[in-house]
Amino acid sequence: MKFYIDGQWVEPSGVQRLSVINPATEQSFAQIAMGEQRDVDAAVGAARRAFAGFAQTTAAERRALLEQVLEAFMARYDDIAEAIMQEVGAPKALAYDWQAGIGKRHLEQMLRTLDSFEFRKTRGTTLINQEPVGVVALITPWNWPINQIACKVAPALAAGCTMVLKPSEIAPLNAIIFAEVMHSAGVPAGVFNLLNGDGPTVGAALARHPDVDMVSFTGSTRAGVEVARLAAPTVKRVHQELGGKSANILLDDVDLHAAVTAGVNGCLGNSGQSCNAPTRMLVPAALHDQAVAIARQAAQAHQIGAPDDPRTTLGPVISERQYQAIQRLIAIGIEEGAQLVCGGLGRPAHLDSGYYVQPTVFAGVEAQMTISREEIFGPVLVIQPYTDEQHAVQMANDSVFGLAAYVQSASLERARAVALQMRAGSVYINYPSWDAAAPFGGYKQSGNGREYAEWGLEAFLEVKGVVGWG
Repeated sequence: MKFYIDGQWVEPSGVQRLSVINPATEQSFAQIAMGEQRDVDAAVGAARRAFAGFAQTTAAERRALLEQVLEAFMARYDDIAEAIMQEVGAPKALAYDWQAGIGKRHLEQMLRTLDSFEFRKTRGTTLINQEPVGVVALITPWNWPINQIACKVAPALAAGCTMVLKPSEIAPLNAIIFAEVMHSAGVPAGVFNLLNGDGPTVGAALARHPDVDMVSFTGSTRAGVEVARLAAPTVKRVHQELGGKSANILLDDVDLHAAVTAGVNGCLGNSGQSCNAPTRMLVPAALHDQAVAIARQAAQAHQIGAPDDPRTTLGPVISERQYQAIQRLIAIGIEEGAQLVCGGLGRPAHLDSGYYVQPTVFAGVEAQMTISREEIFGPVLVIQPYTDEQHAVQMANDSVFGLAAYVQSASLERARAVALQMRAGSVYINYPSWDAAAPFGGYKQSGNGREYAEWGLEAFLEVKGVVGWG
């Protein structure tokens, strides 16, 4: 019920409260205070006052501080995982191994990045000095909450920036625990500040605030456009990671059963609530029917149920609003003539409450269909047949989005050739392991800029050239 501002937990200026809903039960289990303009001004003011001193710290000092953050994070690891399981509905294994685990991996990667990063170098007689951009607003989503908090806070801290974090009001408890982590780690007062609130109020106030030098935003393309519009009059830097509709090209030489099964699981993971999920499976037309049969089997193998049930592989989606949006798009897919392979409208028959969506597969999907073009953000896969490799590449790139793409082939040479033709910020060949050192971000309406490792660090730095230095 409080905000973390200037190193203290403080009372909110207003009286508005919001219930936090467990999506598995549809019941409220916590409340948070909702911020207003005065809270934003207080948090930004604290960050502005702290900036001059923190910007002068050395990279070694900031690295030591990040080590303390990692230690404090690990001390609260289980609390963070439990919070995400309750407020996001992530199955227990996912919440512990990945939702919380990915935060640890980002902190560790930023420590490695600092070991080799050059903030200062000379080119001839010119000094190239990379300096913190200033006060940054970090606006993060609910689907992978600690992932996006850690991959913004860690590089901002490493760069020497001060910050105000506004997490999603739908899944805010993990962020409150993270603020406690930052306090326990000894982060100086004003360097890190936390406000809860909604996008139209707190998010908008941060985006247009004259004392905010940069906004780093992760969320929908629609909201990202609004953030950019509000930020434009003050010409602040806007860094965006937005929506996706990622194609997964299966070439004709793949082990079809393995490739389709892994593709289905990649799409359905986190209940389909990942911006880079492989939601469009492109298969050779001659193999379409075989792929459909395999996809049906893979989707129906998932255990749907309570997040704390160890058998569960697929939990609920985040909210009633999200549930209804997914239902609407499933209905449109049926109306437009796509072949419903499995799943469909309504929650699974064995569940009478919770925002559960049946794992749904559509086949024979045509490029102009709504479900082929719009981000559904739920456990819904569309399968599209293609005629040849060139046609597959054209189909994959025929999207307003360009966050991620996937290529599967028995020939690494073929897969590489296709990967280099993808208009996407990340391309994954043959379902590789996740890499915290790979750049992450999108082309086109999937955003601008890159996160993770040195790309994430550089996003929070200004470049100064001092000519005549030596």
